[in-house]
Amino acid sequence: MRIALVSPYSWTYPGGVARHIEALGRELREQGHDARVLAPFDPPDSLATRLHRGAPPQDRTPPEWLVPLGRTVGIPANGGVSNLAISPASIRRLQQALDTGGYDVIHLHEPHAPLLGWNTLMSCTAAPMVGTFHCYSTNDLTNGIGVAAGARRRLNRLVERIAVSDAAAWTGQRYYGGRYRVIPNGVDLLDPEHVQHPRPERPAGAMKIAFVGQAVERKGLPILLRAFDALREQLPVELVVIGPDEAEVQRMALDERMEGVRVLGRVDDDTKHRELADCDVLCAPSLGGESFGMVLTEAFAQGVPVVASDIVGYRDVVDHGRDGVLVPPGDALALAHALRDLALRPARRRTMSEAAARAARKYAWPRIAQRVMAVYEDAQTAPEPATRVERVQMRRGLKPADGRPAVPARRMPRPDAPTEPPTRGERSQRRRRLARKGLVGAGVLATVGLGAVALERIGLESIATSLVRSSPLWVLFALAVMASSMAFRAISWHAVLRAAIPEAAMTRMETFRATAIGVMMSATLPARLGEPSRAIIMARRIGRPRERLPVVVGTLVSQTLINVFALILLGAVMISSIRLFRGHDGALVTLAIAPAAILLVVLFGPVLLRLRWGSSDRSGRLHRVQTKLRELFQSLRAGLRVFRSPRLGSVAIGAQLFAWVLQWVSCFLLLRAFGIDEGLGAAAAVLFAVNVTAVLPLTPSNLGVFQAACVTVLVSGYGVSYADALGYGIVLQAVEIATALALGMPAMLGEGVTWRDIKTRALHATPVDLPPLPKGVQAGGVETEA
Repeated sequence: MRIALVSPYSWTYPGGVARHIEALGRELREQGHDARVLAPFDPPDSLATRLHRGAPPQDRTPPEWLVPLGRTVGIPANGGVSNLAISPASIRRLQQALDTGGYDVIHLHEPHAPLLGWNTLMSCTAAPMVGTFHCYSTNDLTNGIGVAAGARRRLNRLVERIAVSDAAAWTGQRYYGGRYRVIPNGVDLLDPEHVQHPRPERPAGAMKIAFVGQAVERKGLPILLRAFDALREQLPVELVVIGPDEAEVQRMALDERMEGVRVLGRVDDDTKHRELADCDVLCAPSLGGESFGMVLTEAFAQGVPVVASDIVGYRDVVDHGRDGVLVPPGDALALAHALRDLALRPARRRTMSEAAARAARKYAWPRIAQRVMAVYEDAQTAPEPATRVERVQMRRGLKPADGRPAVPARRMPRPDAPTEPPTRGERSQRRRRLARKGLVGAGVLATVGLGAVALERIGLESIATSLVRSSPLWVLFALAVMASSMAFRAISWHAVLRAAIPEAAMTRMETFRATAIGVMMSATLPARLGEPSRAIIMARRIGRPRERLPVVVGTLVSQTLINVFALILLGAVMISSIRLFRGHDGALVTLAIAPAAILLVVLFGPVLLRLRWGSSDRSGRLHRVQTKLRELFQSLRAGLRVFRSPRLGSVAIGAQLFAWVLQWVSCFLLLRAFGIDEGLGAAAAVLFAVNVTAVLPLTPSNLGVFQAACVTVLVSGYGVSYADALGYGIVLQAVEIATALALGMPAMLGEGVTWRDIKTRALHATPVDLPPLPKGVQAGGVETEA
């Protein structure tokens, strides 16, 4: 049989689909069939790198059975990057190859992916078409767009449909309808002599872990790196990373030195299989979006058990507790526990290894190819339309090409829907999560609603007039003064860091870059992620982040106390100059008490936590919590050492307060730009209001709330018109964002990181802390008693 295997993805950016097609074609040819692969092909040049976000293609020589279809473009999709051909030339090449190839069956992989399969569905009449669906997706928006564009009618042209898993079949049935046969991805089994070869023997505690995948957040590599960092503190373990290059892994790692991590980058299949065979366990910590665990079956074929996320796609492959272990997705602590348990139990690893080798047999490519061939034969024997009307209906996709009654799309329970009632803890966690989302949603809706009301009341014309009347020269002066304040904030933080970690080697430029990046991240992300961003950057610069990060966070507490003191001074100026707060001096007392309370907790927390509460075994967990809290508070106290040093303390306090003065002057200059002559008191009130409302911003840069604070203070306290007040709030925030980007972007380039890298680190900044090793196991991983 002559078969056309059509791939929408680039052959030189191989992913799971491309590897599936290549292996299927090889097996079909070994069984005596003429299988050709028609796929896009990107040559190894600079244009391909630019079209794929800086990622170069693999330098592969096209085999004689491959029909190249042209270049592709990297498009973000489903948590990764899809390398798709979107040019008319590629479509014409595919159509011509199918029309003149004399194929008996045309097998479209991901037929609903744009644009090759999408066009072929309606244009090709050379042979019956079979489609394989690889993707699991629950995105109503993207799938809904495909349905609205006519995907269901186009997919009716398929005579047979294959899904690589129940999850992929669910996606097809839910959004497109039709009948699906579940045929999983295959795997190459080793020779029996190689499978029976004894695996590497390592003592209890020593273990070699493998990761195979792409450097995208969906694959969960940052989760694994956090878990491995904690595991390495206790046991002699090694992590082998296959797929991402060293720079990509470093950008995701909390500690850029990556002790115990060996990065291989992209390797050929022989090298990958050899490395897998030398490992004790494969770790697949994906967060979701997986329809089938192809990498899991490859590990099984080498006799390697897996530790994988308990997600759809992986759950169908792994028999939990037999050939692998499933852990909650995104839970670095649970992942570290599972890996440590296997490291300490080599006998269990051996048992699971044998089970994994047995499980791989049902995915052997000869067996999978025979099932696919049965589908091809059914497609060739599908009934022809009886009448001309039916022929036209099938040709236009108005009637299924298999001649059977149509199966419409229908709502179905998601494969990852819980099958058991949630526990009390899960219900409580869900309520808290919904409450947080509700508060954020309510805050955003309130901001949008109040903004719409304000615009309707004030009028866009009045606001535009106010903006046009403002003086660009004063705005530029304000921008320059705001930018200079950043330098003094960095000088202050540098003094605090030197006092807290005197042995660390750091430069003022490194501190300035971290400060600028933190301000930029706060301007572009909600929830004050700029603070952990700059803390992580400095912790990576001055030592092991696991040890340095709590101390660096403590230095942020020092700066926060100085900032609160500055706010008290601003509040005093505001209260003395604004009629709204006269007679309410208690607000100033409250502001003064808050930082004192924080300081008392940090200073005396470790003393209180030294007390041992309870003496029974039940209180052991409480004592461990006490110890962790005591260590945390002691690290935070280290960040307050600057106040003991007259020289460094005066620099830190003086520079930080002067930075506030510069921001105050910048606000005043903007008032002058709008012709608002209310003096420094109004500028202090604005600066106070926008900082108080930004304690926990709901939106990036606290957009909306920022303007509301400016309008409230200037209108209620100083009688400024609504149009001028709102225009002032818009320009002031624009000045702050411009300052953040103008200084943050060069700083980011100087650090050699991207915005996405910093965001990923900020979201995975908390180190994982494992409990002590079980009794009888030393830190080196050697059992001392049975």
